[in-house]
Amino acid sequence: MRDIIQDLLTQEERDQATALVGQLETIFASKLAALTEKERSSYKAINETNKLFVNKVWDYRQHSDSLSSPDVDWQEFETDYQARVFAENLLGRLESLAYRLESTKILHDYDNYQDALNDYSYSQYSKGAGKAGFTEKVAELKQFFNRTKSTPKTTPEEEEE
Repeated sequence: MRDIIQDLLTQEERDQATALVGQLETIFASKLAALTEKERSSYKAINETNKLFVNKVWDYRQHSDSLSSPDVDWQEFETDYQARVFAENLLGRLESLAYRLESTKILHDYDNYQDALNDYSYSQYSKGAGKAGFTEKVAELKQFFNRTKSTPKTTPEEEEE
């Protein structure tokens, strides 16, 4: 199978996408946290049940605020809640986009690899036909095909003989 994917992005679209990602990086540069592995294990992401718990507390606050604890800074709670909802939604969209970009990259990699294998086969053929330059090319490319000879395994009893 050849050329299983075509790149449909124009250079203008590529430039625009690169610029938009740059804009996102600039917007978030000083606003997003980057936890260390130790910090990540300390704070941990809350599981789905705990998200439902937080959502239910938020819902009670929205509809029955007289039942809310006076010990909670509800303005900070709301700010954190809205920031989490935004981050979760944006992250989901970005993860979907990243998955599709990775899938597209995999297909392009596959096309490139198949074409490279075809070129190597052509080079081997051309070397065999005595065409100039192909001996060196095949020798250079051969390093990527590590073919180790397998030796038959012997049992300990056979080694003693």
